[in-house]
Amino acid sequence: MRCPFCSSEDTQVKDSRSAEDGNAIRRRRQCNSCGARYTTFERVQLRELTVVKKSGRRTPFDREKMLRSVTIAMQKRPVTADQVEQMISGIVRRLESLGELEVASDKIGQMLMDGLAGLDSVAYVRYASVYKDFKETKDFEAFIDDEKLDSAE
Repeated sequence: MRCPFCSSEDTQVKDSRSAEDGNAIRRRRQCNSCGARYTTFERVQLRELTVVKKSGRRTPFDREKMLRSVTIAMQKRPVTADQVEQMISGIVRRLESLGELEVASDKIGQMLMDGLAGLDSVAYVRYASVYKDFKETKDFEAFIDDEKLDSAE
């Protein structure tokens, strides 16, 4: 593993433990060249997924991109990093178990929306505002009103 600080390949694993309910291995590493310490995660990947964007463009699936977007929506919310990791891991497992090599970005976005709705309503609306491309405040109002109707049914 190459050091993210000095790019040296002379690194050592100092500690390994199970993470994400046994779905990943967390490794604490140290660079022998610069002394920096950092953490890596090892996860099982069932298949290489490709995301098909709305424009038709295809890009490799990036779990970290999903995590970044959810983390932004969750800022200053009472949700733990473990809860977010479990949600993301569950979505990734569902995507991989679909049996498809290509997944529409809309499907991923909807899975994230569903996951966020169960974790935190404010983060859910924050994520929706970007995912659904809200332009003005009445877009928020319409979305929240629709959600109230959906949950009342």
